[in-house]
Amino acid sequence: MSGAREKDWLEAGHPLLAPTKDLGVAREMLTGFDDDLGDRYRTLIDDHPDAAERTCWPGHLTGSALVVDGAGTNTLLMLHAKLGRWLQPGGHADGDANLAAVALQEATEETGIENLLIWPQPLHLDIHQVDPPGEDPHLHYDVRFLVQAPADAQPQGNHESRGLRWVPLRGLGDFGCDSGLVQLGEIGSEALKTLPRL
Repeated sequence: MSGAREKDWLEAGHPLLAPTKDLGVAREMLTGFDDDLGDRYRTLIDDHPDAAERTCWPGHLTGSALVVDGAGTNTLLMLHAKLGRWLQPGGHADGDANLAAVALQEATEETGIENLLIWPQPLHLDIHQVDPPGEDPHLHYDVRFLVQAPADAQPQGNHESRGLRWVPLRGLGDFGCDSGLVQLGEIGSEALKTLPRL
């Protein structure tokens, strides 16, 4: 990948966020995860040519975003309409193997915030089971990214949430979030100390 992928925040429309069906792009994003968890993602990608499709069984790739405010101290959570839980924005790849693009698009749609910027290297991986109404339980192989909101961001939300709330990055456990999201908040908080400021 280009060196820009390693040092720049990207906005929607950037060439590095172009949609692609090439699962090699998703696999390359896992380069920094040289552990058993990363291996599980690579096995999914290598064994399932439809890994980025929601029809892939028993699980499929998803992309999500830890959306932080301009000060980098709070993250925006949504009360998921189907699951009834406070979660970070994110969703199905629907065939797009560029999971950074997926995460940014989902964050934009689900928060209503324009001009979001994404750090294109994933922060965190999390495999979890979901059990949406009317669907069989299945696994989400979630690839999670850091997304920066403008200082004057005014969240709007959409039909996928029953509410939006800014929550301190270091207070996700107190807010009742699952351990994966709490860990994501901690990793994001630490990453913001070293990433270029906007």
